[in-house]
Amino acid sequence: MNDFFKLTASDVDFYYGDFKALKNVSLNFIEKEVMALIGPSGCGKSTFLRCINRMNDLISGTRVDGSIVLDNVDIYNDRIDVVNLRKKVGMVFQKPNPFPKSIFENVAYGLRVNGIRDKNAIAGMVEKSLIQAALFDEVKDRLKDSALGLSGGQQQRLCIARALAVEPEILLMDEPASALDPIATQKIEELIHQLKKDYTIIIVTHNMQQAARVSDKTAFFYMGELVEVNKTDTLFTKPEKIQTEEYITGRFG
Repeated sequence: MNDFFKLTASDVDFYYGDFKALKNVSLNFIEKEVMALIGPSGCGKSTFLRCINRMNDLISGTRVDGSIVLDNVDIYNDRIDVVNLRKKVGMVFQKPNPFPKSIFENVAYGLRVNGIRDKNAIAGMVEKSLIQAALFDEVKDRLKDSALGLSGGQQQRLCIARALAVEPEILLMDEPASALDPIATQKIEELIHQLKKDYTIIIVTHNMQQAARVSDKTAFFYMGELVEVNKTDTLFTKPEKIQTEEYITGRFG
């Protein structure tokens, strides 16, 4: 595999029982780039995203064929430690889902789960992660307060900090701003620009303007198939496939 690619999906099929939700998807992800996955509801983009950290394993009756290779290792190999994989591949969900704990403990949670006990090390990592998530200045005086008291946008940045604390290499974002107001959305988008200096980011979004603003490349999914992938500017201005053009011009979806 070309070392240029951080992640390579090859001929991925995915089944929910007998229903084939993904059909022969092949896609390469370059390190420290943002890839947006777009397409109408139910087209398979979130299913594909969850294949990358094996979140779909938690759903009974599902099956994956094909391969997804991260750093030259197939993540569906029987010997893969899924807990370790999810440490490498962090995820931020559509709705902010902070734990009913303090702001500090939300970020520290993954560190403790991974066996880190040194209080100074934990405190340092919590601060670093909150700074990376552009939240530290807003919460530094209330780290012991409940995370549930934060605004929606702050909660989502806290969830990003929580994902960053265990030092992942890839960050998956499943519509991270869809539940947020425009100002909070802008902060998340600015944050994505900052984070791509250090992380490979894959974002599912329904918002095509958002995909255009934050991503280097965009992949268009339709009915479980990858229709087209290209540099974002090219895909939005000169799509190669008629389906892509019809979707981005609002004729369907």
